[in-house]
Amino acid sequence: MTMISSAAASPTRSSIVGGLLRLLRVWGDALATYWVRREAIKTLRQLDDRTLRDIGISRCQIEPAVAGDFDIELVRIR
Repeated sequence: MTMISSAAASPTRSSIVGGLLRLLRVWGDALATYWVRREAIKTLRQLDDRTLRDIGISRCQIEPAVAGDFDIELVRIR
C-alpha cells in the first residue's frame, strides 16, 4: 500500500506569509510609483508651452512622457 503525505500538498504557513508580504510590497511599490508619476504630471502641467517645448514635449505628450511611452526620436516639435 502507498502512503501519500499531506505535507507536500498543502502550503506551509511561512510560504503563505511570504506570499502576502511579497504581494504587499508589490502593491506598495505600485502605489508609490503612481504617486510619483501623478506629481510629475502635475508639475509639468504647471509649465508654460515654451518651457515644455524647450524640454522636448508638448502639452498633449506629458502623460506618455512621464509613463515612458514617449519616443523622442519619432516626434519632432516645431
